[in-house]
Amino acid sequence: MSLVHEIDYGTPLSKSEKMVTLTIDGQEITVPEGTSIMRAAMEMGTQIPKLCATDMMDAWGSCRMCLVEIEGRNGTPASCTTPVAPGIKVKTQTSRLAEIRKGVMELYISDHPLDCLTCAANGDCELQDMAGAVGLREVRYGYEGDNHLGLDKDTSNPYFTFDTSKCIVCSRCVRACEEVQGTFALTISGRGFESRVSPGMDEAFFDSECVSCGACVQACPTATLTENKVIEIGQPEHSVVTTCAYCGVGCAFKAEMRGEEVVRMVPYKDGKANRGHSCVKGRFAWGYATHKERILKPMIRSKITDPWKEVSWEEAIAYTASEFKRIQAKHGKASIGGITSSRCTNEETYLVQKLIRGGFGNNNVDTCARVCHSPTGYGLGQTFGTSAGTQDFDSVEDSDVIVVIGANPTDGHPVFGSRMKKRLREGARLIVIDPRKTDIVRTPHVEADYHLPLLPGTNVAVVTALAHVIVTEGLVAEDYVRERCDWDEFQNWAAFVADPRHSPEAVEQYTGVPAELVRGAARLYATGGNGAIYYGLGVTEHSQGSTTVMAIANLAMATGNIGRRGVGVNPLRGQNNVQGSCDMGSFPHELPGYRHIAGDEVRHMFEEFWGVHLDKEPGLRIPNMLDAAVEGSFLGLYVQGEDIVQSDPDTKHVTAGLAAMECVVVQDLFLNETANYAHVFLPGSSFLEKDGTFTNAERRIQRVRKVMAPKAGYADWEITLLIAEAMEFPMPYEHPSQIMDEIARLTPSFAGVSYEKLERDGSVQWPCNDKAPEGTPIMHIDHFVRGKGRFMVTEYIPTDERTGARFPLLLTTGRILSQYNVGAQTRRTENSMWHEEDRLEIHPHDAEQRGIREHDWVRLESRSGSTSLRATITDRVAPGVVYTTFHHPSTQANVITTDFSDWATNCPEYKVTAVQVMPSNGPSQWQEEYEAMAKNSRRIAAE
Repeated sequence: MSLVHEIDYGTPLSKSEKMVTLTIDGQEITVPEGTSIMRAAMEMGTQIPKLCATDMMDAWGSCRMCLVEIEGRNGTPASCTTPVAPGIKVKTQTSRLAEIRKGVMELYISDHPLDCLTCAANGDCELQDMAGAVGLREVRYGYEGDNHLGLDKDTSNPYFTFDTSKCIVCSRCVRACEEVQGTFALTISGRGFESRVSPGMDEAFFDSECVSCGACVQACPTATLTENKVIEIGQPEHSVVTTCAYCGVGCAFKAEMRGEEVVRMVPYKDGKANRGHSCVKGRFAWGYATHKERILKPMIRSKITDPWKEVSWEEAIAYTASEFKRIQAKHGKASIGGITSSRCTNEETYLVQKLIRGGFGNNNVDTCARVCHSPTGYGLGQTFGTSAGTQDFDSVEDSDVIVVIGANPTDGHPVFGSRMKKRLREGARLIVIDPRKTDIVRTPHVEADYHLPLLPGTNVAVVTALAHVIVTEGLVAEDYVRERCDWDEFQNWAAFVADPRHSPEAVEQYTGVPAELVRGAARLYATGGNGAIYYGLGVTEHSQGSTTVMAIANLAMATGNIGRRGVGVNPLRGQNNVQGSCDMGSFPHELPGYRHIAGDEVRHMFEEFWGVHLDKEPGLRIPNMLDAAVEGSFLGLYVQGEDIVQSDPDTKHVTAGLAAMECVVVQDLFLNETANYAHVFLPGSSFLEKDGTFTNAERRIQRVRKVMAPKAGYADWEITLLIAEAMEFPMPYEHPSQIMDEIARLTPSFAGVSYEKLERDGSVQWPCNDKAPEGTPIMHIDHFVRGKGRFMVTEYIPTDERTGARFPLLLTTGRILSQYNVGAQTRRTENSMWHEEDRLEIHPHDAEQRGIREHDWVRLESRSGSTSLRATITDRVAPGVVYTTFHHPSTQANVITTDFSDWATNCPEYKVTAVQVMPSNGPSQWQEEYEAMAKNSRRIAAE
C-alpha cells in the first residue's frame, strides 16, 4: 500500500460550458473558458512551480513562483491569476523564468529555518519541493536578518502546532479560513518583514475564533501548521480512503497510516459530500478508536447488580442465544427484540433487522431514527412519496433563498454549514426559523434577512402562516401546481391556509413572531428565485413533528421549489448512517426500501430469499418495548451501538424498562449508560476496523474501508452473524460486499449498487437502478415518486406540555460543534477542551429574576425530573426560553424531558419541556452517585 496522492491543480475548476483552445509549451489543449493557465498546464501534465496557489481556493497571485511567458505579451504574468484565451501560446519554462523563480525562492529560504532533516514536514513540504524544482543550490543573501525565526511556537491547540518561524506568509491558511471554512479567524498582521499570520487579535489559536476544522493545516505548504500526531509519529506511509463516522454529512477522508497506527485523517478532495473540507470531529477527533476505556473482551453477568465477568466470545454468544431462547420459550416469540445502530454500516444494520425478523421470528426492531427523524420519513413519504431529502449538497450553490428551520448547521453539520455560508456570502438570501439566535443568524459576512424567533412548539403555526401569505397574496406557482400536484387537494389546502385564523397577525399571539417578519419571509421565499429549505431536529422532535414536515413540503410545492438544482426540502440527518438505518428496514412496520411488512408480495419475496416465514404484523417501537418490559411481556433486547439511556426521553422510564428485562445485550465500544442495565456486553468495532457503506443525508452511499484489524477480534457484522448462527438462523456471508449484493437484489432503490460500482465511481445516490443507473442527485425532477404531489392540511394543535406557575420556562435542546450526540466518542478526545460540560443558556432577564449569575450552578426541574448544571447568561435565547446540550451523561438532560411524542411516529418531544430554573449549590445527589459509578466503570475498563 502507498499514500493516496491527489493532484492539486492550483486553481478551482471552471464550470463554463464554453471551451477554449490554447498552446502550452508547444502542445495544444482545450479547457473550459475561465480556466487558469496554471490549471490548464497541470491538466496536460505540466506542473508550474507554486506556493500560494491551491485548487481549494481562488487564485491569489502573491508568491511570484508561477510566472509564465505569453507570446506577444509583455512581462511575466502569474499563471494562477491569468485565464486562458483562444490561440495564445504559453511557455512555462525558459531561462528567464528559471532565473526569476530561483531568485524568488532565495528570498523565501533566506527567511526560513534550515532544519529540513529534523522538520516534521520533511518529505511533505511544498517549500522544500519547490526549492528542488527551481534548482536552488545557494542563497546569495545569507540566512540572517530582521525576520521571525526566534518567535515562540503556539501549542495551545490540542491537535496542531503553529510554528511562526517557518511561515512564508503565503496567506493560504488565512484564505482557507475565509473561503473554505468561512470563520475569518485568521489574518495577516504587520507589514513587510513584520508580516505575521495572526489568530484573532494576536491571540493563541485556542483562545481565538478558530473552530479547528483543519483547513489551515491542510492548506499550509510548510511545517508552520502541523498536526501534533505527525510531529509525534512521523510522516505516514500509506493511506486508505474511508468515510467519517460522525454526522450525516458523510465526509470522505484519507486515513493516513504508519502500519496500523493512524497518523492523521485528511479530507479527501474527491469526496462528493465534503469536497476536501472537514470539521474538528472528523479531522481530529478519531482518538476514541484506540482509547484506553474501550472494552475489548466480552463480558456477562446474571444480574445487573453483579460484577462483570470476562468470558470468551464463544461463551458470550452461547449465553446470549440461550437466554433469548429461554425467554421466548417461556413468554412467546414476541418477548424479545432489537435496536439497530445509526453509527454502524448499512450492511450491519441490515443483518440486525434480518436476524430479528428471521431469527427472532418477530418485527420488534427499531432504530435511533425513531427519536430523531422518523417524522421526516412519514411526512415526506405522505407528500412526495419517498422518505428522504430531495437534493445533493452541491445543489446549494444554485440557491437564491435558503430557509433554515430548526437546524444549526454550523454546529451540527459544519462542513455543509461552511458550503451554505459560502453561498450566502456570494449573495443568496437567508431566512432562519429558530427559537435561538444560532450562529448562522449573524456570522462574519453573513446575516439573515429574517430571523423568526418562534416559541418552541409552534412550528406548525408559523409555517402555515407563511403559506397563508403565499396563498392570499397570489404568490403560488400555479402552473407548477396544476402540472405536478393533485389540484383538488391543493385547493382544499389553499382554502385551509387562507382562513384568517392562520394569518401572521392571528398566530403572533402564541408564536411570538411579529407578523411583519412572517410576511416578509414568505414573500422572499416565494419570489426570491430558487428557494431551498433545510431543517433539522428542531422540526422533527415535537409532538407535531410529522405535521411540520408536511407543512414544509406544502410550502415547497406551492412555490414550485421541488425538482431542480438549488431548491428542495432537505433534512439534515444527525448521525452518520441514520438515513441508511432507515433504508435498511429498521422500523417495525417496514422491510428494506420502506415497504410495509403487511404487503404479501414483498414479504413473500423476502421469505423465499431468506428461507423463513415472516410475521406480517408490525412489531414494537422503542417506547412500546419499554412499556411492555415494565408490564412484564418484553424481556430480551439486543442493542447494537446505541445508548438509549442517555439519548432517549424520560430517562426514568427508559431505565425502568431496561431494569425489568431479563437479558439486555449491549454491543458497543465503551461501557455506556445503557450497559449499566445489560447482562451481556459485546465489544464493538470502530469505523476504522470494518468494511461496509454509510448513507448520508443526501442519500449518498459511500464506502467505509478497514484500515486496521478489529481490536476486539470481530467487526460488528461478524458479531451479528455469530448470534444468528447460535439462534439457528445462519447467515453465510464472508464479506460485507455479499450483504450489499443481497440488499441490491431485494431493494429496488439499491438495485444498481455494488462495491464494484462504488470503487469505480466513489459514491452513488439512491435510487440507483435500471431507471437511474448512475444514481439520483436530484429527486422528483419530472414527477413526484408518488405521481402527483400531495398537499396535506396541517392543523396546529398546541402541545400538551404547557408552562404554568410551577414550570414557567420552556426548555429546548441541541448540539454543539465540538461534541457529538451523547458524547461517547468525542468525550474521549481532546474535543472536551472546548466543551467539558453541558451548560444551561438563560436570558439575562430570567437570570436576574432568579438571582442567577454567570457560571452559577442551577437546578433544572420539570414534571419528569431534575438535574443540575452551570448557567450561561446570553441573549441567544429569548425571555421564557432556556437551552442546553445533551452531550455529557453527568448532566442527563433527558431526565428532564417528558414522554410526549409525535402523533404519527412516536418521535419524542425533546424540544418543548416546561421547566423551572433556580439557584443550586452544585450537582444533585443522583449526579454525585452517577459520577461514583462512572469512575468504577472507568476503572473496570482500565483493568
